[in-house]
Amino acid sequence: MTCSSCSIILPIRDQGLLKIRHPRVSLNLALDGLGILPQQCCEDGIVFKYDSHSELKQLVNGLARLPQEWLLHMEAVAIGLNHVEGYEDWLLFSQLQARIQHADMMSIIRDKSFSSHMQPIVDHNLNIIGFEFLLRPSHSERPFQPFRLFEIAREAGLHAHLDRLARISAIEKSAACLPAGIKRFINFLPSTIYNPAYCLNHTFETIDRLSMNTEDFVFEVVETEEIDDLNVLHQIFEQYRTRGVSVALDDVGAGYSTTELMNCLQPDYVKIDRSLIDGCHRNSDQQRQITGIVESASRFGGQVLAEGVEQMEDFEFCREAGVSLAQGYLFGKPESGPPSNFVLSRVV
Repeated sequence: MTCSSCSIILPIRDQGLLKIRHPRVSLNLALDGLGILPQQCCEDGIVFKYDSHSELKQLVNGLARLPQEWLLHMEAVAIGLNHVEGYEDWLLFSQLQARIQHADMMSIIRDKSFSSHMQPIVDHNLNIIGFEFLLRPSHSERPFQPFRLFEIAREAGLHAHLDRLARISAIEKSAACLPAGIKRFINFLPSTIYNPAYCLNHTFETIDRLSMNTEDFVFEVVETEEIDDLNVLHQIFEQYRTRGVSVALDDVGAGYSTTELMNCLQPDYVKIDRSLIDGCHRNSDQQRQITGIVESASRFGGQVLAEGVEQMEDFEFCREAGVSLAQGYLFGKPESGPPSNFVLSRVV
């Protein structure tokens, strides 16, 4: 079983052919109206020849003037002149357009020009119990904002591919930097996992290859869009848990990570969003929400973690309210390795 979202990213050649097709609409008359002349028509679409990347970009921009309702379903592929028939990576036109417009970001994903940084997570006694792994540029000359990289990857149909690479990068980094027994919090996008039994194989194969203990891992649900099918997310949680991996719900109290979603999923770890933590020691409304989350999580045995802690007063309120774990600049910024004062004696 394979899917295009997990396949390799084929480079777009400087010279080649652009093919387009539509499942329901004949494009020939529309192209005549735009003044775009195809080189030829074939069984699987209309073919254009281009001789440079700029010419391809200009051609794609011209095709983007077609009616929006047509573009939603139009498919496209760019292939080299010496392409061997048999495999063509057909994409939605909008996905190919995003790959062409953001060639620099595509090269970062294709070359895996990123690494994982580590931010400490502490318990109520300020002992380091684990680290969250966060995607960062691996080369200063190829900078990017992680959120923007994932945003463009989603537009290009590559967010599943990038999400998988980021998980593997984090697992490998944790194997190189941390001893057994330290928790490793790793993000994942549930919308990228179409079939939990298959799509998570790469994750478990990496853990097995490195002879690591699955009980050291906590996988965090990170999602910027509403989760439409909770059954799929339940299946993902079950797949992780049957392999000994814990699960966490990120950003609770903000966006789509509501307390209702938390109570439905009952994660092992509940991470309260930084918007509720910042300044909570002097804000009664934030305090009520934090206390409510702690009380709800206690009913199903979830450990609560405060994110984005920058003031000791906020940490002290959270600790008194029953929040058992914390993370933020107060304890350490994301770094390429564990802090210099990290020693086994500090781990509980």
